[in-house]
Amino acid sequence: MIPDRTQILERLTEVGYVAEPQLAMALALMQELRRPLLLEGEAGVGKTEVAKALAAVLDARLIRLQCYEGLDANAAVYEWDYQRQLLAIKIWESESLSAAEKERHIFDEAFLLKRPLLQAISMEQPPVLLIDEIDRADEEFEAYLLEVLSDFQVSIPELGTVTAQAIPYVVLTSNGTRELSDALRRRCLYHYVDFPSPDKELRILLARVPGIERDLAQQIVRFVQGLRKEDLQKKPGVAESLDWADALLGLGMSDLLTDMEALHESLMCLLKTQEDRAVVTIEVVERLAGKAV
Repeated sequence: MIPDRTQILERLTEVGYVAEPQLAMALALMQELRRPLLLEGEAGVGKTEVAKALAAVLDARLIRLQCYEGLDANAAVYEWDYQRQLLAIKIWESESLSAAEKERHIFDEAFLLKRPLLQAISMEQPPVLLIDEIDRADEEFEAYLLEVLSDFQVSIPELGTVTAQAIPYVVLTSNGTRELSDALRRRCLYHYVDFPSPDKELRILLARVPGIERDLAQQIVRFVQGLRKEDLQKKPGVAESLDWADALLGLGMSDLLTDMEALHESLMCLLKTQEDRAVVTIEVVERLAGKAV
């Protein structure tokens, strides 16, 4: 039976993640169908936090595979602990063991270093497997990953095939830096995580920033929502909004108009390129703050 969406929304709220009904439906279906969930969206909109919140809701272990260019099976699945193997061989030199016996011993599971994919399928209780920024990995690794996610098993030449004891809940994220294959998309459920609405962003700030007053939180939301409409290379996400709110509280601001110079300088929390810092002059800050208050 498909988990109740209302209960999922309530549990997500309890663990500090403010979600919309569409995301709750996606999480409900991924649990029922045991299909990977692909989350796309701009950087900083909360895709990674979905996996963390899901792990908290399910009281499951979170296993994270951070993707990058050049990622291969050794880093993602398993490696042999060569240093310990060499040490074991040295110790066994004086023992009357055949070459076959030594080989069998050094390729024992005790010398196996389990990386995220192997960890995920080796657990007795299903974990949440976060495959973060899959678009940064090469197409070759994406194809390999597709095979693993289809069968939930890994072949280790020296040991044989390891099949999942429990199917993990898989969340993949993508920032859209390259197009993902149709094969991967077909394998996954899909949800696009957009910049939040003003109401949702306000609820996020009130839930995630301890001690913030509602009036200041509303001003921050209006300012950031206006800032995203400017001609920027990188629009600030929710993560940047939270950082900025913490910074303003640390500066002792209760109102955005308290200190315009400090407000302008604090935009280092929101703007992450020199070009965007040049675009958002103090005059732009004054305009946005004036509309936000």
